[in-house]
Amino acid sequence: MSLDQKPVPAQPSARSGGTSGDDDHDSASGTTDGAAVNGTTDDAPLDSAWDIRQAGPWTHRDLAANGARFHIAELGEGPLVLLVHGWPEYWWAWRHQLTALAAAGYRAVALDLRGIGGSDRTPRGYDPGNLALDITGVIRSLGENRAHLVGHASGGTLAWVAAVMRPSVIQSLTVVSAAHPRDLRRALLTDRRQMAAFDHVLGFQRPWIPERRLVADDAALVGRYLDDWTGRNQLDRATVAAYRRAIRIPSTAHCSIEPYRWLLRSMARPDGIQFARRMKKPITAPTLHVQGAADPVLLSHTALGGGEYVAAPYRWRLMPGIGHFPHEEAPEQFTAELLDWIGRHKD
Repeated sequence: MSLDQKPVPAQPSARSGGTSGDDDHDSASGTTDGAAVNGTTDDAPLDSAWDIRQAGPWTHRDLAANGARFHIAELGEGPLVLLVHGWPEYWWAWRHQLTALAAAGYRAVALDLRGIGGSDRTPRGYDPGNLALDITGVIRSLGENRAHLVGHASGGTLAWVAAVMRPSVIQSLTVVSAAHPRDLRRALLTDRRQMAAFDHVLGFQRPWIPERRLVADDAALVGRYLDDWTGRNQLDRATVAAYRRAIRIPSTAHCSIEPYRWLLRSMARPDGIQFARRMKKPITAPTLHVQGAADPVLLSHTALGGGEYVAAPYRWRLMPGIGHFPHEEAPEQFTAELLDWIGRHKD
């Protein structure tokens, strides 16, 4: 159910977390003792580092789902298409697709994941099962029984999980720059090339230090990641600056890397092993799998093979010269693929 029944006009506002990301970290549970719960400040200047509600044709509002509050940007009417960002982005990553989907007759909704952007920063709940329930809970809170789900990178991983956990809710699945969780797990255990490509994730495993490095010098490290991870079509400087500002919202650096801490620390734990077993279940949603051939983070050979887990129509698309962000590096090409796919699976 929406927390604000009257949509908020599209205008910038400030959102912040509570404490900084330097709290004591519980390495066994992947949670933080005393981690911040999101608060709000509505009178910050428009150039504030906490501004994530960029103005546009879309509407900003908040929804309650799975015990937390989530910020969304929404545009258009028709079948629901829910767009889930990856790291280090937030809803703004889908600005091109929001307008294109709405023009094509869809209700396009871009979500801020738990702990990021304008959504709540909760003390815990960053394991993939709970984050996937956030996504399906948002679909229900939007008043829909089903949705076309689109996820990029870590959001793509959660899209795979949501399709396994709540198959009746997912009408079609589009996964971008994200291997099936079982393929990713296998690669991180056996493939030295993929391990090296995930060196930033290995660095996230230390307590305190990664959060401090991410926000230092106005999040300069995040800017370097974005530049290094794109292909021939670099992101424009304004977009990079927006992501650098967003990661500096208090607690965002910490909350946004908690899923990566769970990913590696759970591999030998019962919860991680149980999760990997659960992900053997076939996916029944028609699945479009998009991968940049020049992606230096999620290597194309790691992503290849996701169709093994899909008991439905499956399409693999490899985009030459494109890096980790196909939806931003080649928005027209990516959006054409997306519209064609969901158009084939409206019913």
